[in-house]
Amino acid sequence: MGNPSYDFLKSKFDISKDTFKILRNLSTEKTLKPGEYIIKQEGMSSKLYFLISGLMRSVRVSEAGKEYTKNIYSPINFVGPLSSILTKKPSFLSYEALTECKVYEVDFNEFYSLTKKAIEISNLYNRVLEYLFVVYERKQFESISLNATERYQLLKSRIPDIDTQIAQYHIASYLNITPVQLSRIRKDLKQN
Repeated sequence: MGNPSYDFLKSKFDISKDTFKILRNLSTEKTLKPGEYIIKQEGMSSKLYFLISGLMRSVRVSEAGKEYTKNIYSPINFVGPLSSILTKKPSFLSYEALTECKVYEVDFNEFYSLTKKAIEISNLYNRVLEYLFVVYERKQFESISLNATERYQLLKSRIPDIDTQIAQYHIASYLNITPVQLSRIRKDLKQN
């Protein structure tokens, strides 16, 4: 069986095994416990993560204490405060493990310094940024064009067993609905 991380990077970004080895040597494998944060809202970090197992989320908590889940990340995915790192400003979001997660942690500054020395790493960086832009644009389109039931069905198609893995209020927050509305959607889908 192949390495899922390499297979993903190869299929999406056409990296060589040599480049993968450089990235692997640059990274540290870590296990995160449920509820563990890689960065909290208003914090600063130069670390980015490559999620290889488990579920994570990015979330903003309002002054009134309401949670707004921006994204739920499933394997294989990039996770972390890239906007904060690039702007050198505190993170607008917290990043939290919802289940036990295995990640590769990479210091962005170390990675970025390699882009100046190795053309394949520089090309990879450009392709990753393009990929993240396309993902972001697709998610924005889905959030304005799909209703809550359609967004839930899309989430379930991406993460079929999400209902048994994380709390209902996390899913509802991601869908921008209440847990009661989510219960109704689930009930309606079961009846149909």
